[in-house]
Amino acid sequence: MALAKAKELVSSNPVVVFSKSYCPFCVTVKQLLTQLGATFKAIELDNESDGAQIQSALAEWTGQRTVPNVFIGGNHIDTKALNKQGKLVPLLTEAGAIAKSSSS
Repeated sequence: MALAKAKELVSSNPVVVFSKSYCPFCVTVKQLLTQLGATFKAIELDNESDGAQIQSALAEWTGQRTVPNVFIGGNHIDTKALNKQGKLVPLLTEAGAIAKSSSS
């Protein structure tokens, strides 16, 4: 059930951040996405009744148990690495989470 729920959330949203409300790394990633003007869905696993099951399902699916666990355009990504490489904004734009600027 939890894996199906996680996959449904990922497939129905351009950007999903599986997070915990008290996690400083999660806060940083959500702030970064907000600063970039990206729309995203944050799932606070510590506030979800099945949060532990979803976290275990994500570990099975992605090999990553820790949060933040971020998906853009259905793909599991490393937010910090992509941002450092300058690839995060193009990926967010491609996924439709950031509006393309008309001034290009």
